[in-house]
Amino acid sequence: MQVHHHPLVGASLGTGRAITSYRFGPHDGDASSKVYIQASLHADELPGMVVAWYLKRRFAELEASGKLNACVVLVPVANPAGLNQHWFGAHMGRFEMRSGQDFNRRFPEFGAELAVDLKHRLTGDATQNARLIRAALRDHLTALEAATELESQRIELLKLACDADLVIDLHCDWEAVAHLYTTPHAWPAIEPLARYLGSEAQLLSDVSGGEPFDEACTAAWRYLRDAFAERFPVPMGARSVTLELRGVRDVSHEMAARDAQAIVDYLTHIGAIAGDAPQPPPLRHPATPLAGCEYVQAPVSGVILHRREIGEKIRAGDVIAEVLDPLDDRLVPLVAQTEGVLYARHWTRFATAGMLVARIAGEDAARQGDLLVP
Repeated sequence: MQVHHHPLVGASLGTGRAITSYRFGPHDGDASSKVYIQASLHADELPGMVVAWYLKRRFAELEASGKLNACVVLVPVANPAGLNQHWFGAHMGRFEMRSGQDFNRRFPEFGAELAVDLKHRLTGDATQNARLIRAALRDHLTALEAATELESQRIELLKLACDADLVIDLHCDWEAVAHLYTTPHAWPAIEPLARYLGSEAQLLSDVSGGEPFDEACTAAWRYLRDAFAERFPVPMGARSVTLELRGVRDVSHEMAARDAQAIVDYLTHIGAIAGDAPQPPPLRHPATPLAGCEYVQAPVSGVILHRREIGEKIRAGDVIAEVLDPLDDRLVPLVAQTEGVLYARHWTRFATAGMLVARIAGEDAARQGDLLVP
């Protein structure tokens, strides 16, 4: 195991943070592939951090026994800046307090710049083109200069992940069943991971809006494939997936150990780890478009009284919750318009007017624009 520290731009005099990464397995040139895994990019989402700790121990054991076929890079704490944000005892880990920006948005995308650099270098060999693109990605990110701590954190994470064949970003939701986000192109390869994890909702989109980390890891490949489709073979050289490991309070040894084992089983299944993987269990629910999700909002303020549990199958017309106004003696029903799995809901029990309360994974794409939670 190699330990590396990646310094960030200091936000103020006398301060300085760094991202710590752990590298396992063969060196890049000797590895059949590269896997990148990070946790807690939203710094207050802790289940993934515990899973990453379990994975660190497992990868060290697998490396010692010579069973890692892939180079594995693990970042258990992807957001040291956000870990330091506490406001009167409440952890504020989703948004940077200085800028108000979501830590998992606005990652740089530079497919157009790479297309200019590579247009006279690509060949008729897809494997050679993949090597050229990965080298160009590394060079482009190394040349970037960050002006702020947040920018430097985004760049350092992309530098670690840009040349990976597989990127796994560990998150969680407010209150939720296990679910995931990936692209339609990646879904066939990611499906066994959904099975091992017991994911209840598989949400697919090429572009969800906001430039999140997982899409930034594949955006350049998608751009180059489109730009050179008629001239050069460009593989989709990276697959990325965001795993939502249930809710913010679902932090325990038992769940983390199960999730880590699911990831190890999947990596064994795809050959990144030597050995025989168990047969993946049945997929709990089929994949659906991210654009098919219904975001149920509270039309008024009041106390949220849930009527249905996360993980339940919902039909259009079902009352999934009520909002109580005890001053006017009103119970305002929140009625689902979509049939699907109730996969996530807000952890707070008091709604402000217009607040997002719950989300349902529906089958029919009905939304456009930015598809992720703001």
